[in-house]
Amino acid sequence: MKLSELLEHVELRGGRPPDREITGVSHDSRRVRPGHVFVAVPGQEHEGADFIPEAVARGAVAVVGSGEEPGECGVPYVRVDDARRALAALARACFEGPSANLELVGITGTNGKTTTAFMVRTILRAAGQKTGLIGTVRYEIGEHRMPASRTTPEATELQGLLRRMVDHGCTSAVLEVSSHALAQDRVWGIEFDAAVFTNLSSEHLDYHGTEEEYFEVKRRLFTMLGQQRKPGCAVINADDPRADRLPAGASGRIGFGCSPGADVRGEVVDIRREGTRLRLWTPWGDGELMLPLPGRFNACNALAAIATCGALGVDPAAAVHALERMRPVPGRLEPVAGDRRVWVDYAHTDDALENVLGALREFRRGRLFVVFGCGGCRDTAKRGRMGRVAARLADGAVITTDNPRREDPAQIAAEIAKGFDSEDQYEIVLDRRDAIRRGIERLGEDDLLLIAGKGHETVQEFADTRIPFDDREVAAEYLAEKKKR
Repeated sequence: MKLSELLEHVELRGGRPPDREITGVSHDSRRVRPGHVFVAVPGQEHEGADFIPEAVARGAVAVVGSGEEPGECGVPYVRVDDARRALAALARACFEGPSANLELVGITGTNGKTTTAFMVRTILRAAGQKTGLIGTVRYEIGEHRMPASRTTPEATELQGLLRRMVDHGCTSAVLEVSSHALAQDRVWGIEFDAAVFTNLSSEHLDYHGTEEEYFEVKRRLFTMLGQQRKPGCAVINADDPRADRLPAGASGRIGFGCSPGADVRGEVVDIRREGTRLRLWTPWGDGELMLPLPGRFNACNALAAIATCGALGVDPAAAVHALERMRPVPGRLEPVAGDRRVWVDYAHTDDALENVLGALREFRRGRLFVVFGCGGCRDTAKRGRMGRVAARLADGAVITTDNPRREDPAQIAAEIAKGFDSEDQYEIVLDRRDAIRRGIERLGEDDLLLIAGKGHETVQEFADTRIPFDDREVAAEYLAEKKKR
Protein backbone atom coordinates (compact mmCIF):
# COMPACT_ATOMS: atom_id res chain seq x y z
CA MET A 1 0.00 0.00 0.00
CA LYS A 2 1.19 3.52 -0.79
CA LEU A 3 1.41 6.17 1.93
CA SER A 4 -0.89 8.40 -0.14
CA GLU A 5 -3.57 5.67 -0.17
CA LEU A 6 -3.27 5.15 3.58
CA LEU A 7 -3.56 8.86 4.38
CA GLU A 8 -6.85 9.08 2.45
CA HIS A 9 -8.43 7.67 5.61
CA VAL A 10 -7.43 10.55 7.93
CA GLU A 11 -7.86 14.31 7.85
CA LEU A 12 -4.49 16.03 7.64
CA ARG A 13 -3.48 19.37 9.16
CA GLY A 14 -1.04 20.28 6.44
CA GLY A 15 0.35 19.20 3.10
CA ARG A 16 0.79 15.65 1.91
CA PRO A 17 4.24 14.10 2.28
CA PRO A 18 6.21 12.45 -0.52
CA ASP A 19 4.74 9.08 -1.45
CA ARG A 20 6.36 5.79 -0.52
CA GLU A 21 5.53 2.14 0.00
CA ILE A 22 4.00 1.18 3.37
CA THR A 23 4.23 -2.25 5.03
CA GLY A 24 2.23 -1.62 8.21
CA VAL A 25 1.15 0.71 11.02
CA SER A 26 2.36 0.69 14.63
CA HIS A 27 2.01 2.82 17.76
CA ASP A 28 4.64 0.81 19.67
CA SER A 29 8.18 1.73 18.65
CA ARG A 30 9.41 -1.71 19.75
CA ARG A 31 7.20 -3.35 17.13
CA VAL A 32 8.08 -1.08 14.24
CA ARG A 33 9.39 -2.88 11.16
CA PRO A 34 10.95 -1.41 8.00
CA GLY A 35 8.27 0.38 5.98
CA HIS A 36 5.92 1.03 8.92
CA VAL A 37 4.06 4.24 9.68
CA PHE A 38 4.61 5.11 13.35
CA VAL A 39 1.68 6.82 15.08
CA ALA A 40 2.82 8.85 18.10
CA VAL A 41 -0.18 8.58 20.42
CA PRO A 42 -0.37 10.41 23.75
CA GLY A 43 -0.11 8.18 26.82
CA GLN A 44 -0.79 8.37 30.55
CA GLU A 45 2.87 7.97 31.48
CA HIS A 46 4.81 8.53 28.25
CA GLU A 47 4.28 10.57 25.10
CA GLY A 48 4.47 8.70 21.82
CA ALA A 49 6.56 11.53 20.40
CA ASP A 50 9.36 10.54 22.79
CA PHE A 51 9.78 7.28 20.87
CA ILE A 52 9.98 8.72 17.36
CA PRO A 53 13.79 8.35 17.16
CA GLU A 54 13.58 4.66 18.09
CA ALA A 55 10.75 4.09 15.59
CA VAL A 56 12.73 5.75 12.80
CA ALA A 57 15.83 3.77 13.72
CA ARG A 58 13.79 0.58 13.38
CA GLY A 59 12.65 1.52 9.88
CA ALA A 60 9.58 3.77 10.16
CA VAL A 61 9.18 5.70 6.89
CA ALA A 62 6.64 8.24 8.20
CA VAL A 63 5.36 9.52 11.54
CA VAL A 64 1.78 10.58 12.34
CA GLY A 65 1.09 12.75 15.39
CA SER A 66 -1.23 15.42 16.76
CA GLY A 67 1.43 17.76 18.14
CA GLU A 68 3.97 19.99 16.52
CA GLU A 69 6.80 18.15 14.81
CA PRO A 70 9.30 17.42 17.61
CA GLY A 71 12.48 18.52 15.86
CA GLU A 72 13.83 16.87 12.75
CA CYS A 73 12.42 13.33 12.45
CA GLY A 74 14.43 12.27 9.44
CA VAL A 75 11.19 11.03 7.82
CA PRO A 76 7.96 12.84 6.85
CA TYR A 77 5.89 14.00 9.85
CA VAL A 78 2.12 14.03 9.19
CA ARG A 79 0.01 16.10 11.58
CA VAL A 80 -3.59 15.18 12.47
CA ASP A 81 -6.14 16.46 14.99
CA ASP A 82 -6.47 13.21 16.95
CA ALA A 83 -3.62 10.71 16.90
CA ARG A 84 -5.65 7.95 18.54
CA ARG A 85 -8.47 8.12 16.02
CA ALA A 86 -5.88 8.34 13.29
CA LEU A 87 -4.28 5.14 14.61
CA ALA A 88 -7.65 3.35 14.51
CA ALA A 89 -8.46 4.65 11.01
CA LEU A 90 -5.02 3.78 9.62
CA ALA A 91 -5.08 0.31 11.20
CA ARG A 92 -8.51 -0.31 9.73
CA ALA A 93 -7.32 0.77 6.28
CA CYS A 94 -4.10 -1.22 6.53
CA PHE A 95 -6.08 -4.41 7.24
CA GLU A 96 -8.78 -3.56 4.66
CA GLY A 97 -11.69 -2.99 7.05
CA PRO A 98 -12.27 -6.60 8.18
CA SER A 99 -15.29 -5.82 10.39
CA ALA A 100 -17.36 -5.23 7.23
CA ASN A 101 -16.92 -8.92 6.39
CA LEU A 102 -17.93 -10.29 9.79
CA GLU A 103 -21.20 -10.47 11.70
CA LEU A 104 -19.75 -8.63 14.68
CA VAL A 105 -21.09 -8.36 18.23
CA GLY A 106 -19.61 -5.81 20.66
CA ILE A 107 -20.32 -6.27 24.38
CA THR A 108 -19.72 -3.59 26.99
CA GLY A 109 -20.67 -3.12 30.65
CA THR A 110 -19.05 -3.42 34.07
CA ASN A 111 -19.82 -7.08 34.75
CA GLY A 112 -20.90 -10.01 32.60
CA LYS A 113 -19.00 -9.14 29.41
CA THR A 114 -16.89 -12.29 29.36
CA THR A 115 -19.63 -14.79 30.18
CA THR A 116 -22.05 -13.15 27.75
CA ALA A 117 -19.36 -13.20 25.05
CA PHE A 118 -18.73 -16.91 25.61
CA MET A 119 -22.48 -17.56 25.50
CA VAL A 120 -22.96 -15.67 22.22
CA ARG A 121 -19.94 -17.48 20.75
CA THR A 122 -21.37 -20.83 21.87
CA ILE A 123 -24.75 -20.11 20.25
CA LEU A 124 -23.28 -18.86 16.98
CA ARG A 125 -21.01 -21.89 16.68
CA ALA A 126 -23.92 -24.22 17.39
CA ALA A 127 -25.78 -22.42 14.59
CA GLY A 128 -23.02 -23.45 12.20
CA GLN A 129 -20.94 -20.28 12.12
CA LYS A 130 -17.16 -20.24 12.39
CA THR A 131 -16.76 -17.64 15.12
CA GLY A 132 -13.93 -15.57 16.53
CA LEU A 133 -13.66 -14.24 20.07
CA ILE A 134 -11.72 -11.32 21.55
CA GLY A 135 -11.98 -10.80 25.29
CA THR A 136 -10.50 -10.89 28.76
CA VAL A 137 -9.82 -14.63 29.01
CA ARG A 138 -8.38 -15.28 25.53
CA TYR A 139 -8.59 -14.62 21.81
CA GLU A 140 -9.99 -17.25 19.45
CA ILE A 141 -9.85 -17.54 15.67
CA GLY A 142 -12.18 -20.44 15.02
CA GLU A 143 -10.71 -23.30 17.06
CA HIS A 144 -7.30 -21.64 17.44
CA ARG A 145 -6.78 -20.08 20.89
CA MET A 146 -4.18 -17.59 22.09
CA PRO A 147 -3.58 -15.68 25.34
CA ALA A 148 -5.23 -12.27 25.65
CA SER A 149 -2.93 -9.27 26.01
CA ARG A 150 -5.85 -7.23 27.37
CA THR A 151 -9.67 -7.28 27.16
CA THR A 152 -9.75 -5.12 24.02
CA PRO A 153 -6.36 -4.83 22.32
CA GLU A 154 -4.95 -1.70 20.68
CA ALA A 155 -6.36 -0.79 17.27
CA THR A 156 -3.48 -2.29 15.28
CA GLU A 157 -3.66 -5.66 17.07
CA LEU A 158 -7.46 -5.62 17.07
CA GLN A 159 -7.77 -4.97 13.34
CA GLY A 160 -5.09 -7.58 12.70
CA LEU A 161 -7.05 -10.18 14.68
CA LEU A 162 -10.25 -9.38 12.79
CA ARG A 163 -8.38 -9.68 9.48
CA ARG A 164 -7.00 -13.08 10.50
CA MET A 165 -10.53 -14.19 11.38
CA VAL A 166 -11.78 -13.23 7.92
CA ASP A 167 -8.80 -14.89 6.22
CA HIS A 168 -9.39 -18.10 8.20
CA GLY A 169 -13.02 -18.31 7.16
CA CYS A 170 -14.77 -16.87 10.23
CA THR A 171 -18.21 -15.48 9.45
CA SER A 172 -18.84 -13.92 12.87
CA ALA A 173 -16.95 -12.58 15.86
CA VAL A 174 -17.68 -11.53 19.43
CA LEU A 175 -15.72 -8.67 20.96
CA GLU A 176 -15.61 -7.51 24.58
CA VAL A 177 -15.35 -3.72 24.50
CA SER A 178 -13.78 -2.21 27.62
CA SER A 179 -14.28 1.35 28.79
CA HIS A 180 -10.57 2.02 28.26
CA ALA A 181 -10.89 0.84 24.66
CA LEU A 182 -13.80 3.20 24.07
CA ALA A 183 -12.09 6.14 25.78
CA GLN A 184 -8.95 5.54 23.72
CA ASP A 185 -10.81 4.98 20.43
CA ARG A 186 -9.37 1.49 19.92
CA VAL A 187 -12.66 0.38 18.30
CA TRP A 188 -13.16 3.59 16.29
CA GLY A 189 -14.33 2.72 12.76
CA ILE A 190 -15.30 -0.86 13.57
CA GLU A 191 -18.78 -1.77 12.32
CA PHE A 192 -20.98 -3.76 14.68
CA ASP A 193 -24.08 -5.77 13.84
CA ALA A 194 -25.09 -5.68 17.51
CA ALA A 195 -23.91 -3.71 20.53
CA VAL A 196 -24.72 -5.16 23.96
CA PHE A 197 -24.92 -3.34 27.30
CA THR A 198 -24.80 -5.74 30.27
CA ASN A 199 -24.94 -3.36 33.27
CA LEU A 200 -23.06 -0.55 34.94
CA SER A 201 -21.66 -0.11 38.43
CA SER A 202 -18.78 1.90 39.84
CA GLU A 203 -15.38 0.85 38.44
CA HIS A 204 -12.26 2.39 36.89
CA LEU A 205 -12.96 5.74 38.51
CA ASP A 206 -9.20 6.13 38.91
CA TYR A 207 -9.22 6.51 35.11
CA HIS A 208 -12.63 7.98 34.25
CA GLY A 209 -13.05 10.28 37.25
CA THR A 210 -16.79 9.95 37.84
CA GLU A 211 -19.42 7.28 37.35
CA GLU A 212 -21.26 9.57 34.93
CA GLU A 213 -18.16 9.92 32.75
CA TYR A 214 -17.68 6.15 32.95
CA PHE A 215 -21.23 5.69 31.64
CA GLU A 216 -20.77 8.26 28.87
CA VAL A 217 -17.72 6.35 27.67
CA LYS A 218 -19.73 3.11 27.58
CA ARG A 219 -22.46 4.96 25.67
CA ARG A 220 -20.05 5.65 22.81
CA LEU A 221 -20.42 2.09 21.56
CA PHE A 222 -24.11 2.73 20.90
CA THR A 223 -23.51 6.14 19.38
CA MET A 224 -21.19 4.40 16.91
CA LEU A 225 -24.10 2.24 15.71
CA GLY A 226 -25.71 5.31 14.15
CA GLN A 227 -22.53 6.34 12.33
CA GLN A 228 -21.84 3.15 10.38
CA ARG A 229 -23.04 1.52 7.18
CA LYS A 230 -24.32 -1.61 8.92
CA PRO A 231 -27.85 -1.37 10.41
CA GLY A 232 -26.71 -2.36 13.90
CA CYS A 233 -29.05 -3.33 16.74
CA ALA A 234 -28.71 -2.14 20.35
CA VAL A 235 -29.22 -4.94 22.90
CA ILE A 236 -29.71 -3.39 26.33
CA ASN A 237 -30.27 -4.59 29.88
CA ALA A 238 -33.77 -3.28 30.59
CA ASP A 239 -33.23 -3.78 34.33
CA ASP A 240 -30.44 -1.19 34.44
CA PRO A 241 -31.62 2.32 35.45
CA ARG A 242 -29.60 3.87 32.59
CA ALA A 243 -31.19 1.71 29.88
CA ASP A 244 -33.32 4.53 28.44
CA ARG A 245 -30.26 6.75 27.99
CA LEU A 246 -28.68 4.43 25.44
CA PRO A 247 -29.56 5.12 21.78
CA ALA A 248 -30.97 2.48 19.46
CA GLY A 249 -29.18 1.28 16.35
CA ALA A 250 -30.56 1.68 12.83
CA SER A 251 -32.30 -1.69 13.15
CA GLY A 252 -33.72 -0.79 16.56
CA ARG A 253 -33.15 -2.00 20.08
CA ILE A 254 -34.00 -5.08 22.12
CA GLY A 255 -34.32 -4.98 25.88
CA PHE A 256 -33.55 -8.03 27.99
CA GLY A 257 -33.97 -8.72 31.69
CA CYS A 258 -36.50 -9.68 34.34
CA SER A 259 -38.50 -6.43 34.12
CA PRO A 260 -42.07 -6.80 32.79
CA GLY A 261 -41.32 -4.51 29.84
CA ALA A 262 -38.26 -6.41 28.60
CA ASP A 263 -38.50 -7.77 25.05
CA VAL A 264 -36.57 -10.87 26.07
CA ARG A 265 -37.72 -11.61 29.59
CA GLY A 266 -36.74 -14.29 32.05
CA GLU A 267 -37.98 -15.52 35.40
CA VAL A 268 -35.65 -17.58 37.58
CA VAL A 269 -37.45 -20.67 38.81
CA ASP A 270 -34.68 -22.53 40.61
CA ILE A 271 -30.99 -22.11 41.47
CA ARG A 272 -28.78 -24.96 42.59
CA ARG A 273 -25.11 -25.97 42.41
CA GLU A 274 -25.67 -27.62 39.05
CA GLY A 275 -27.23 -24.57 37.42
CA THR A 276 -30.17 -22.20 37.03
CA ARG A 277 -33.62 -22.90 35.63
CA LEU A 278 -35.59 -20.02 34.12
CA ARG A 279 -38.71 -19.38 32.08
CA LEU A 280 -38.34 -17.34 28.90
CA TRP A 281 -40.57 -14.97 26.99
CA THR A 282 -39.22 -13.62 23.68
CA PRO A 283 -40.59 -11.97 20.50
CA TRP A 284 -39.72 -15.24 18.71
CA GLY A 285 -41.42 -17.63 21.11
CA ASP A 286 -41.48 -18.68 24.77
CA GLY A 287 -39.83 -21.56 26.56
CA GLU A 288 -37.65 -22.73 29.41
CA LEU A 289 -33.88 -22.92 29.89
CA MET A 290 -31.86 -25.14 32.21
CA LEU A 291 -28.58 -23.25 32.25
CA PRO A 292 -25.69 -25.34 33.65
CA LEU A 293 -24.26 -22.24 35.36
CA PRO A 294 -25.54 -21.14 38.78
CA GLY A 295 -26.62 -17.62 39.68
CA ARG A 296 -29.19 -14.96 38.80
CA PHE A 297 -26.48 -12.90 37.13
CA ASN A 298 -25.76 -15.84 34.81
CA ALA A 299 -29.46 -15.98 33.99
CA CYS A 300 -29.22 -12.32 32.99
CA ASN A 301 -26.14 -13.06 30.89
CA ALA A 302 -28.07 -15.83 29.14
CA LEU A 303 -30.95 -13.44 28.39
CA ALA A 304 -28.44 -11.02 26.86
CA ALA A 305 -27.02 -13.78 24.66
CA ILE A 306 -30.46 -14.99 23.55
CA ALA A 307 -31.55 -11.42 22.74
CA THR A 308 -28.34 -10.76 20.80
CA CYS A 309 -28.52 -13.92 18.74
CA GLY A 310 -32.23 -13.39 18.17
CA ALA A 311 -31.41 -9.97 16.73
CA LEU A 312 -28.94 -11.70 14.41
CA GLY A 313 -31.60 -14.13 13.21
CA VAL A 314 -30.68 -17.22 15.23
CA ASP A 315 -33.65 -19.40 16.18
CA PRO A 316 -34.23 -18.99 19.96
CA ALA A 317 -34.87 -22.71 20.39
CA ALA A 318 -31.43 -23.37 18.91
CA ALA A 319 -29.96 -20.75 21.25
CA VAL A 320 -31.53 -22.44 24.29
CA HIS A 321 -30.30 -25.84 23.11
CA ALA A 322 -26.74 -24.48 22.82
CA LEU A 323 -26.81 -22.79 26.24
CA GLU A 324 -28.02 -25.96 27.94
CA ARG A 325 -24.71 -27.53 26.89
CA MET A 326 -22.64 -24.56 28.01
CA ARG A 327 -19.42 -25.32 29.89
CA PRO A 328 -18.18 -23.08 32.73
CA VAL A 329 -16.33 -20.00 31.54
CA PRO A 330 -12.73 -20.01 32.80
CA GLY A 331 -12.54 -18.16 36.10
CA ARG A 332 -16.21 -17.18 36.12
CA LEU A 333 -17.90 -18.94 39.06
CA GLU A 334 -15.86 -21.98 38.06
CA PRO A 335 -15.91 -25.01 40.38
CA VAL A 336 -12.45 -26.23 41.33
CA ALA A 337 -11.50 -29.77 40.30
CA GLY A 338 -15.16 -30.78 40.04
CA ASP A 339 -15.67 -30.05 43.76
CA ARG A 340 -18.70 -27.78 43.92
CA ARG A 341 -17.73 -26.56 47.38
CA VAL A 342 -14.87 -24.37 46.12
CA TRP A 343 -15.45 -21.77 43.42
CA VAL A 344 -13.14 -19.33 41.65
CA ASP A 345 -14.45 -16.08 40.20
CA TYR A 346 -13.01 -12.93 38.66
CA ALA A 347 -15.24 -10.70 40.84
CA HIS A 348 -13.10 -7.63 41.52
CA THR A 349 -15.78 -5.00 42.12
CA ASP A 350 -18.24 -4.73 44.99
CA ASP A 351 -21.17 -5.28 42.60
CA ALA A 352 -19.62 -8.43 41.12
CA LEU A 353 -18.69 -9.76 44.57
CA GLU A 354 -22.25 -9.18 45.76
CA ASN A 355 -23.65 -11.04 42.74
CA VAL A 356 -21.39 -14.05 43.17
CA LEU A 357 -21.74 -14.35 46.95
CA GLY A 358 -25.49 -13.89 46.53
CA ALA A 359 -25.57 -16.73 44.00
CA LEU A 360 -23.69 -19.07 46.33
CA ARG A 361 -25.94 -18.18 49.27
CA GLU A 362 -28.97 -19.39 47.30
CA PHE A 363 -27.83 -23.01 47.38
CA ARG A 364 -25.50 -23.24 50.38
CA ARG A 365 -26.38 -25.69 53.13
CA GLY A 366 -23.66 -24.69 55.58
CA ARG A 367 -21.37 -21.70 55.94
CA LEU A 368 -20.03 -19.48 53.15
CA PHE A 369 -16.43 -18.24 53.22
CA VAL A 370 -14.59 -15.91 50.87
CA VAL A 371 -10.91 -15.30 50.09
CA PHE A 372 -10.30 -12.02 48.26
CA GLY A 373 -8.21 -8.89 47.90
CA CYS A 374 -8.09 -5.79 45.72
CA GLY A 375 -5.69 -4.82 42.96
CA GLY A 376 -3.12 -2.12 43.59
CA CYS A 377 -2.81 1.12 41.60
CA ARG A 378 -6.51 0.92 40.76
CA ASP A 379 -9.75 2.46 42.07
CA THR A 380 -9.19 2.66 45.84
CA ALA A 381 -12.77 3.66 46.70
CA LYS A 382 -14.11 0.16 46.07
CA ARG A 383 -11.90 -1.48 48.71
CA GLY A 384 -14.04 -0.63 51.72
CA ARG A 385 -17.20 -1.35 49.71
CA MET A 386 -15.95 -4.83 48.89
CA GLY A 387 -15.22 -5.36 52.57
CA ARG A 388 -18.80 -4.36 53.42
CA VAL A 389 -20.19 -6.81 50.86
CA ALA A 390 -18.09 -9.66 52.28
CA ALA A 391 -19.09 -8.75 55.84
CA ARG A 392 -22.77 -8.82 54.91
CA LEU A 393 -22.91 -11.94 52.74
CA ALA A 394 -20.12 -14.26 53.94
CA ASP A 395 -19.79 -16.09 57.24
CA GLY A 396 -16.07 -15.44 57.30
CA ALA A 397 -13.44 -13.81 55.11
CA VAL A 398 -9.73 -14.09 54.48
CA ILE A 399 -8.36 -10.81 53.14
CA THR A 400 -5.30 -11.40 51.01
CA THR A 401 -3.15 -10.02 48.21
CA ASP A 402 -4.56 -9.70 44.69
CA ASN A 403 -2.25 -7.96 42.19
CA PRO A 404 -0.66 -5.31 44.44
CA ARG A 405 1.49 -3.86 41.66
CA ARG A 406 3.37 -0.91 43.22
CA GLU A 407 1.24 -0.61 46.38
CA ASP A 408 1.88 -2.04 49.83
CA PRO A 409 -0.27 -5.21 50.17
CA ALA A 410 -0.73 -4.59 53.89
CA GLN A 411 -2.12 -1.12 53.22
CA ILE A 412 -4.58 -2.46 50.64
CA ALA A 413 -5.74 -5.14 53.10
CA ALA A 414 -6.20 -2.52 55.83
CA GLU A 415 -8.42 -0.45 53.53
CA ILE A 416 -10.56 -3.49 52.74
CA ALA A 417 -10.83 -4.31 56.45
CA LYS A 418 -12.43 -0.92 57.11
CA GLY A 419 -15.59 -2.28 55.48
CA PHE A 420 -16.07 -4.90 58.21
CA ASP A 421 -17.94 -4.22 61.44
CA SER A 422 -15.74 -6.43 63.59
CA GLU A 423 -12.29 -8.03 63.48
CA ASP A 424 -14.04 -11.33 64.24
CA GLN A 425 -15.46 -11.31 60.69
CA TYR A 426 -12.12 -11.57 58.89
CA GLU A 427 -8.46 -12.43 59.09
CA ILE A 428 -5.63 -11.04 57.00
CA VAL A 429 -3.27 -13.52 55.33
CA LEU A 430 -1.21 -11.59 52.79
CA ASP A 431 0.37 -14.60 51.09
CA ARG A 432 -2.37 -15.62 48.62
CA ARG A 433 -1.33 -19.28 48.60
CA ASP A 434 -1.56 -19.44 52.40
CA ALA A 435 -4.88 -17.58 52.30
CA ILE A 436 -6.37 -20.16 49.93
CA ARG A 437 -5.01 -22.96 52.12
CA ARG A 438 -6.58 -21.30 55.15
CA GLY A 439 -9.95 -21.00 53.39
CA ILE A 440 -9.96 -24.66 52.40
CA GLU A 441 -8.90 -25.78 55.90
CA ARG A 442 -12.02 -24.10 57.32
CA LEU A 443 -14.37 -25.93 54.94
CA GLY A 444 -16.88 -28.32 56.44
CA GLU A 445 -18.78 -30.89 54.39
CA ASP A 446 -21.69 -28.54 53.65
CA ASP A 447 -19.69 -25.30 53.47
CA LEU A 448 -18.81 -23.27 50.38
CA LEU A 449 -15.70 -21.22 49.61
CA LEU A 450 -15.37 -18.44 47.04
CA ILE A 451 -11.89 -17.40 45.90
CA ALA A 452 -12.48 -14.04 44.25
CA GLY A 453 -10.63 -11.42 42.27
CA LYS A 454 -8.29 -13.15 39.84
CA GLY A 455 -10.44 -15.77 38.16
CA HIS A 456 -8.74 -17.03 35.00
CA GLU A 457 -5.47 -15.16 35.61
CA THR A 458 -2.30 -17.23 35.74
CA VAL A 459 0.13 -14.65 37.13
CA GLN A 460 0.31 -12.33 40.13
CA GLU A 461 1.69 -8.81 39.64
CA PHE A 462 4.16 -7.26 42.09
CA ALA A 463 5.68 -3.95 40.91
CA ASP A 464 7.78 -4.99 37.90
CA THR A 465 7.52 -8.71 38.66
CA ARG A 466 4.93 -11.19 37.38
CA ILE A 467 5.02 -14.58 39.10
CA PRO A 468 3.07 -17.69 38.02
CA PHE A 469 -0.08 -18.06 40.12
CA ASP A 470 -3.40 -19.71 39.31
CA ASP A 471 -6.12 -19.74 42.00
CA ARG A 472 -7.63 -22.88 40.46
CA GLU A 473 -4.39 -24.86 40.57
CA VAL A 474 -3.55 -23.79 44.12
CA ALA A 475 -7.06 -24.59 45.36
CA ALA A 476 -7.04 -27.98 43.62
CA GLU A 477 -3.71 -28.80 45.27
CA TYR A 478 -5.00 -28.04 48.78
CA LEU A 479 -8.33 -29.78 48.14
CA ALA A 480 -6.46 -32.93 47.14
CA GLU A 481 -4.36 -32.72 50.31
CA LYS A 482 -7.46 -32.24 52.45
CA LYS A 483 -9.16 -35.30 50.94
CA LYS A 484 -6.14 -37.49 51.75
CA ARG A 485 -6.38 -36.79 55.47
